[in-house]
Amino acid sequence: MGSPIRVLHVVVNMNRGGAETLIMNLYRNIDRSKIQFDFLTCKEGVFDQEIMDLGGKIHRIPYITDSGHFQYIKNLNQFFRTNNEYKIIHSHLDKMSGLVLKAAKKAGIPVRIAHSHNTESEGGLAAKLYKEYAGRKIEKSATHYLACSNLAAKWLFKNKTKAIMLLKNGIETENFIFSKEVRDQIRNDLSLEADSLVLGHVGRFNNQKNHSFLIDIFYELNKVIPKSYLILVGDGILRNDLEEKVRNLSLDNNILFLGVRSDINHLLQAFDLFIFPSFHEGLPVTLIEAQGSGLPCIISDQITAEVDMGIGLVKFLPLTNKVEWVEEVIKISSKESRRNISKMALFEQGYDIKKTANFIHDFYLETAR
Repeated sequence: MGSPIRVLHVVVNMNRGGAETLIMNLYRNIDRSKIQFDFLTCKEGVFDQEIMDLGGKIHRIPYITDSGHFQYIKNLNQFFRTNNEYKIIHSHLDKMSGLVLKAAKKAGIPVRIAHSHNTESEGGLAAKLYKEYAGRKIEKSATHYLACSNLAAKWLFKNKTKAIMLLKNGIETENFIFSKEVRDQIRNDLSLEADSLVLGHVGRFNNQKNHSFLIDIFYELNKVIPKSYLILVGDGILRNDLEEKVRNLSLDNNILFLGVRSDINHLLQAFDLFIFPSFHEGLPVTLIEAQGSGLPCIISDQITAEVDMGIGLVKFLPLTNKVEWVEEVIKISSKESRRNISKMALFEQGYDIKKTANFIHDFYLETAR
């Protein structure tokens, strides 16, 4: 037995975002005697300790917003010069992967993977233009192209659609199976009445997730169903603004901000409906998790249809009509919900993490040869 192949994953930080959750799910389920993950990050993250416990190394350089363009490039070049023992680099920075992979190519790292997790760039005009410039370097610098959905592939790798491999955002399916005991316990912990209607959302508080729209829908719904709650899980730059909006609408007792949580699989059990009005997404892990726990999901029609696992739980609606969203919530909530879905459904659709981990394991071994 030789030592394992070390794969370097490049992320901004290892917090509980969709891409980061997928990487950790893969890491926990991969054969670590053959493949070991290391990380190049810019900031501390909640998964750092677990990474080190699993045998991974964490390298850090300041992010471009802290160091500026030229210093960031210099830091990348220097990092890869010093750490050129890596055979495989796997970058998860969407368009910003162009800068990382260019530096890795310069240092002679043979396998350079660009991974698309989104369908649009975040930020203002200047940020988007800069990301566009960085993204143009992907085609000349990447050796392999991965994406979470066809839509995400088309966005980041316009001319490469034939060479792309889809890596499904797999989840640990057994952790999401519905449990009445867990549901009752969580509702009790959150002081929610057993017969109340609970809507849930998991995601960063940024523009992409469209929380303001979600709060507007809930405001109208709460007039019709006063014993209703909205649970928001996550954190981000817009959190203070959204909390203020909730106070102004006098909904502080009905909308709960839970912050970043490690027990998403349990929280999902307490919800009756999952609402997800994003402006754009790659393929959200959280929607796979919600379906895995048998939750009906009402989601924006801007999200790829690939997220629907075909088990009758997803309803797509346009963002142009809030009334339609309220009516759909009322309609679904009046039906008797059966929360037990077949584990095979996720497996057959390719969303079981063991299947995904086997796929990426073989892919790394093959490309490292």
